[in-house]
Order: sequence, then structure tokens, then C-alpha cells
Amino acid sequence: MLTGEAMSTFIHEDMLLQNDFGKMLFHQHAQKMPIIDYHCHLDPKEIYEDKKFRNIVDVWLSGDHYKWRLMRANGVTEDYITGNQPDFAKFQKWAEVVEILLGNPLYHWTHFELKRYFGIDELLGPKTAKMIYTEVNRQLSGLSARKLIELSGIETICTTDDPTDDLQWHALLKKDPKMKTRVLPAFRPDKGLNIELPDFLNWVHSLASIVGYPIENLKTFEQALFDRVKYFHELGCRLSDHALDYVSLEKAGAEEVGLIFERALRKESLSRSEIRKYKGYILVFLGRLYHQYGWVQQYHIGALRNTSTRMYEKLGPDTGFDAINDISFAYPLSELLDSLDQTGELPKTILYTLNPRDFEVAITLMQAFQGDGIPGKIQFGSPWWFLDTMDGMRKHFKALGNNGLLARFIGMLTDSRSFLSYPRHEYFRRVLCDFIGEEVVRGHFPKDETLLGKMVEDICYNNAKKYFML
Repeated sequence: MLTGEAMSTFIHEDMLLQNDFGKMLFHQHAQKMPIIDYHCHLDPKEIYEDKKFRNIVDVWLSGDHYKWRLMRANGVTEDYITGNQPDFAKFQKWAEVVEILLGNPLYHWTHFELKRYFGIDELLGPKTAKMIYTEVNRQLSGLSARKLIELSGIETICTTDDPTDDLQWHALLKKDPKMKTRVLPAFRPDKGLNIELPDFLNWVHSLASIVGYPIENLKTFEQALFDRVKYFHELGCRLSDHALDYVSLEKAGAEEVGLIFERALRKESLSRSEIRKYKGYILVFLGRLYHQYGWVQQYHIGALRNTSTRMYEKLGPDTGFDAINDISFAYPLSELLDSLDQTGELPKTILYTLNPRDFEVAITLMQAFQGDGIPGKIQFGSPWWFLDTMDGMRKHFKALGNNGLLARFIGMLTDSRSFLSYPRHEYFRRVLCDFIGEEVVRGHFPKDETLLGKMVEDICYNNAKKYFML
């Protein structure tokens, strides 16, 4: 274990906790709660095979576009980011960024992860990079994917899976008596919604292959989606997820949408109106299917993806060239939810908005569709992607408290591909407890440990466990 005076006043037991009541809430209530990571991008194959990592770059920098964006912003060339430079050279470049990363949540995340998994108290920078690289790699030789999950106190992990996935790794994990953490699939049918994209037809062929019959019209397409939802459900799936970068809904009946679908199968170009009609129809169809199975549907709204054509063509998607969009979505989202609500088939739904401008829009809209005797049936999802910050979390708490029930919030998730990302839950819990403690100090909340301790425990764990029926 490395020790360092520089870190002794930085990462400590009361980190981010600025008042005594908040400290008490964290240490007595939040800290002890297990973690339900109900949305992440971990690879179930790596979990089942208990992947060993060759070094810190493999587990920490590979595939992490959060870090890649900041390295580019610091002038690091692509060969040190996604290229073939030696691993330590890449780590050294990241260390140079970390030293000037003050103000960014990754500064905290980086040092929390070094501390929690490897006991390292040194600040990462150019001068300490070699020492930290050597020490972490030494400890990694005795760690693995499952060991890191165990160390993190994870009760349930929900991965993100395409309907064409055979879920073999989930099936094997379900039968594995050594695996104490539940690893469940989540249904992500974006490729089946994006009828306008070049890969749509190939995806339909893959879907036909996995269900074992040809998909030649809308009826057989719907049957295939039904069959995959049923299969996912049998393996423990209780969530779907949709990336609604644009919320578009134009109502149309099955006959008209069927003609649109068949035109897409013939590779004919579709109008914007036809695309909207197809997506709206399928979203409502799937929503009713989720309701039938008692699932929760997630809508991630407002990402502007792959903005650099040059880099998308070079590296592909999810490589750090995305941004916050400024779309207007209130009316079409209202129509989508209402279409399901009119027939009593609106499932539990989580709304995530990537633009902080839209917090109150989503919250006030979701409140119009609460009910059915389900506490917090429609949820305002945790601060997402670019909003995983102290400011983003605090704005979320305040906005939800102003127009909803903060005490019913189902809490944090990682949305991560990294097995070292779980201190983000600790980060969230510290910010939550500090926020509530601050409200107590201001006289806005009563100084009642029983009341507020339960509220913290519910947000950190209990609400999610009940909401997802885990």
C-alpha cells in the first residue's frame, strides 16, 4: 500500500461531507447499503469467465470514452488514446491529465478508485505515475472481474443487451453457485427502432435467425419481438432501455405501418413522416408488451451522438464524440405516454434527460402519469452521462424535491463499462447525504435521524429493490 501526505487531507472518511448531520447520514445509513446497479454496460461474458486484467490500462482506460475526451482536450494524440502506443505511455498521458483535472468529477472518481480498490493514497500525476502503475499492476494480478464485483458490494447488476443476443452468459451465470451477485439482462431494442439506419435490415435478419423463422411483414416482426421479450423474462430480465435521442411520435395504424415496414425490407427510402409513424407504433407496441410482463421501461432522452463524422468513420460509435442535444420533446413524449395510459398499459417508466434545462419538463410530465397504486411509478432517472457531477446531482435532488417525491427516488447507477466504476455510487451517496444535511442546517428539513436516515437508505437501495421487484 502506498501512503502520501498529499492525500491525507483529500480522500478521507468525510470527503464531500461538509456538515455533521450529513456525515452522520452517510456513515450510519448510506455507507452500509448494498448496491443495485440497474443500468450498466458490463460484459456478462467477462463476468462469467472471471476476466483477469493484464494491467491498469486494460481495466481503466480501454473503452472509457469519459477519459478519452479529456485526454484529447489536453492535446494528447490519438495513438496514446485508442492507438497502439505502449500501455505505460498511455497511462502516463492520463496521469498528466489527472493532475490538471480539478473541477471535473473524474478527478474524484480517479482517486476514489485508486483508494478503494488498491489502497493508494497518492495523488496521480506525472511524478507518481510510474509508482502507481507498478503498484496497481502488482495488486491486479490477484484480482479479477468477479473479485472486483465482490469488493464493491454489488447485489444485482443489470447489463444492456440486444434482443438478438442469445444470453448464453446470463444463463450460465444464473446456474453458477459461486456467483453471489445476480447478473440480469436488460432489453435494448434500439436497432429495431432505427428503421432509417443502414444496419436495420441486417438486424432484422439476425432477429429472424435467433427466433428461427422468417420475418417478412410487421406481424412476424411483432411476434419475434414478443418471443424475445418472453425469453429475456425467463432469464430474469425486468427492464428495457431505449435511447430516445429524438422523441418522435406520429400516430398510424398497423396496416399503414406494415406497409412502411415492408418498404424498409425492400431497401426503399422512407420519408421522415413514415419513420416517425413506425417508431411511434413500435414504441407503443413494446410498451404494452413490457406492461404485460411487469417490466420497467427506461427512456434515455437527449443525446447528440457521433458528432464528428471523421472520427466516427475512424473509430465507430461510443468513442467520445457525443454531446448534449437541445431538442424539444415534451409534446411527443406526452403523446407516447398517453397512448399507453389510455388503455391502462403504461408500464413503470424511468425518464432520463441529458439536458439539465429539461429536468422540470420531465418531472412535471411524469407526475401527470403517476398512479395505479404504485409508489413512484414514473421515475425521474439519475443524473446521466455529462451530468454525473455534484452540480448535476444537486440540481436533480432540488428539481425532484420541488415537483415530486425525492424520498421515492430509486437512486444511482453506473452506466459504465468499467469494473472499477462502483465508487460512483459512493460519490452519489456522499453528495446526497451532504445535500440533505445542508437542508437540515438551513432549517428546510427537520433534524430527525429516523425520518431522514430511512429516506437515505431508501434512495440508496430499498426503493430500487422494491421498484424492480428484486
